[in-house]
Amino acid sequence: MAEQPRKAPKATEAHVVRTERITPHMVRVVLGGPGLDAFEIGAHTDHYVKLLFAPEGVSYPEPFDMERIRAEFPRDQWPTTRTYTVRTWDQVHRELTIDFVVHGDEGLAGPWAARATAGETVRFLGPGGGYAPDPAADWHLLVGDESALPAIGVALEAMPAGARVHALVEISDPAEEQKFATEHGIHVTWLHRGERPAGQALVEAVRALDFPAGDVHAFVHGEAGLVKELRHHLRLEREIPRDRLSISGYWRLGKSDEAWRAIKREWNDQVEQEQES
Repeated sequence: MAEQPRKAPKATEAHVVRTERITPHMVRVVLGGPGLDAFEIGAHTDHYVKLLFAPEGVSYPEPFDMERIRAEFPRDQWPTTRTYTVRTWDQVHRELTIDFVVHGDEGLAGPWAARATAGETVRFLGPGGGYAPDPAADWHLLVGDESALPAIGVALEAMPAGARVHALVEISDPAEEQKFATEHGIHVTWLHRGERPAGQALVEAVRALDFPAGDVHAFVHGEAGLVKELRHHLRLEREIPRDRLSISGYWRLGKSDEAWRAIKREWNDQVEQEQES
């Protein structure tokens, strides 16, 4: 029997409620509207949604239907997706908050967030997710760059009282630092990149870290090159079991989002094989 084509996922429709530039290169967008009445997320702190952007000059019939779009439009006119972490979900007011890294006109979602206006329609797929701090762990390691900062922020704010946490975040400069609603005693070590290559400061800081004794639960996300180096260090040199690591490259230096997503799964599999051999 021939394999049936996979059914297109149903998109959620929301509207921009407000935006805020929380640092020079981070814009917060709050979404709301009746389309979020049925939206729910679970306990993961890295929940994400896939925002849908129509190619320039392309519009779709209403009501928006991914099945119809795939059937009636050529593939190069299907929506482009961009994956972003759910920073907060306000169940009472039914508002979804997403933080975007913005570097001028670079990329697709960042420039959109920078110019988004109240009332604008937004469609997305999801949510997905797979990590939350294990309250049974002896300590937690959170490592990432700007792209992982929203997920790290959610994880920090979800830590149980008394949790022992080492959070290391690489950002461009002090102006990009953020404040989180964390338990007393939980702090972030901010690493200012300056002119150094992306990820270098993080790799050096993790290698130099005096690891506490006991079971560690680690979250390491960001640029793929730094993730590769830290995966090797944590798995082989620090001997952290695979099931105690949430680790993935969100982006790849020198590659567009589409180019990186096209090879990401194969790249991750290859790195895992190299480090397990």
